[in-house]
Amino acid sequence: MGCKYASLSIATLHNLAGKILISHNVSAPNAKSVASALVAAEIDGLTGHGMARLPSYASQAWSGKVDGRACPVIEEVKGASTRIDAANGFAYPAIELACERLASICKQEGLAGISVYRSHHFGQAGYHAEQLARRGLVGLVFSNSPQAIAPWGGSRGLFGTNPIAFAAPRINSPPIVIDLSLSRVARGQIMLAAEKGQSIPEGWALDAKGRPTTDATAAMEGTLLPIGDAKGSALVMMVEILAACLTGAQLGFEASSFFTADGGPPAVGQFLLAIDPDFFSGGQFGERIETLVKAVEDDPGGYVPGSRKQEKREVALRDGILIDDVLYGKLKNLAE
Repeated sequence: MGCKYASLSIATLHNLAGKILISHNVSAPNAKSVASALVAAEIDGLTGHGMARLPSYASQAWSGKVDGRACPVIEEVKGASTRIDAANGFAYPAIELACERLASICKQEGLAGISVYRSHHFGQAGYHAEQLARRGLVGLVFSNSPQAIAPWGGSRGLFGTNPIAFAAPRINSPPIVIDLSLSRVARGQIMLAAEKGQSIPEGWALDAKGRPTTDATAAMEGTLLPIGDAKGSALVMMVEILAACLTGAQLGFEASSFFTADGGPPAVGQFLLAIDPDFFSGGQFGERIETLVKAVEDDPGGYVPGSRKQEKREVALRDGILIDDVLYGKLKNLAE
């Protein structure tokens, strides 16, 4: 078993990620955007969307599957609606542009939506929704991804894990953030288990023949199970419609893998919706949400989503971030 490295500060990780990306044909501004998102995932304990993604990101940028120098373009604007072309580059710069524009439009219109197409893996959905909440907005974020989940009752992977995130601002407290992968577990976690030769719990996935499996490698070749069985499968399809059909992007079964450098760009889509709560609540949103949060916290054992993130962030800032030594070795080799 590999040991852990506790001496890697946030700044060290950020610099390492940026160095790797720039050396693999990614522009400095894009490298900064991607590195910030990956390090944020590590800080929040979502390692499947963290530094483990760097080897595949780097190989895809080097092969040209993702254009590391692409600049997202605002392609079309109609009232409070905007369409952004991510230009087959990394999703993060496009989502940053989307969040800036949503905040600007919401000040005037109260509500705004943005579609992003020709995009790529966008990491933890909650990271993007939180950016909207920190601007005082209620945010909803949807993305589709390459095929991983079969329709309920089917055996062929048609849909991705299709994450959904929601975030809401609070008065003098960090936002409430709800971040859900619609599979029972994020595919990145299974990828990590496969790389380490570890098994996975039963009930996470099926192998290529549709049989339950605890073999992580077999799960990567098969399909994942949705949360909530048939209801979860319906939610997966809903997100597919919002993130792919509504944006004009590739459907999950049309998109190439996020994990390999083979094939063309995944060209998936994202849809973001932002709401200025004061437009709809008559200025009462802040008081109402604090009343709700207090009621949850007053219930013994009650948990407000996202409330533990701040503690993790303080620990990471103080003590650094633990990175598996095998992964750290790979990253140092890539940087060199």
